[in-house]
Amino acid sequence: MQDEIGVGPWPGEWPTTEDGSPDPRYDEALLADGDRRNVVDRYRYWTQEAIVADLDRHRHDFHIAVENWGHDFNIGSVIRTANAFNAKAFHIVGKRRWNRRGAMVTDRYQHELHHADVDSLREWAGDLPLIGIDNLPGSLPIETYDLPRECVLVFGQEGPGLSAQMRAACTAILHIEQFGSTRSINAGAAAAIAMHMWILRHVHGQG
Repeated sequence: MQDEIGVGPWPGEWPTTEDGSPDPRYDEALLADGDRRNVVDRYRYWTQEAIVADLDRHRHDFHIAVENWGHDFNIGSVIRTANAFNAKAFHIVGKRRWNRRGAMVTDRYQHELHHADVDSLREWAGDLPLIGIDNLPGSLPIETYDLPRECVLVFGQEGPGLSAQMRAACTAILHIEQFGSTRSINAGAAAAIAMHMWILRHVHGQG
C-alpha cells in the first residue's frame, strides 16, 4: 500500500507565540485536518502567505524567464525547479496563460511576472543581463562561463528553443555540454542543470 502523502492533524496543543497567542504562521484548517501539500517538512501547517514571506527573506539573486508562444507543458517543470532553487521570481514571456500542471502548485509560492514580448522583458530587466540557455552554434559552455550573481536565466520552448528576438536580447547564450548521440536534452532538464550551475557558483563558491 502506498504511504499517505503529508501529515495528519497536529498532535497535542496547537503552536503559540511566546505570549501564548496562536502562532499566525499556522493555518487552523491544516492544523485540524492535516497538511497534504507538496511542501518541505519545515513548512507543514504554515499558511501559504507565511511560506511566501519566509522564502522572500532568502531568495536567490537570479530570475528565470520562459518564452510561452505555444503552451509548452515543460514550462511547469521549469517553474517547479525554480521553486526548488528559490529563484527571485519567474517571468512568462508571450501568452499569459501557461500549462500549470507540471508545476505541481509550486507556482503559488513564487512571484510571477508576465511580459507580452521580448522587448517588455528587456525593458523590465534594465541592467540585469539576460542569459539564454540553448544549444546553438556559437553558444558558450555553461560549465566554464562565469554566471553573474544577478541575472535572468532565459529558456525557450521544447523544440524551437529561444526565439530569434530573445537570442538578440541576451548578453550570452550558453549550452550544456553533452556526450551522447542526442542533439539536445529536455527543456525542463536543461533548466534544472542551468539553475544548479548558478547554485554551485554563488551558494557553494565553485568557480
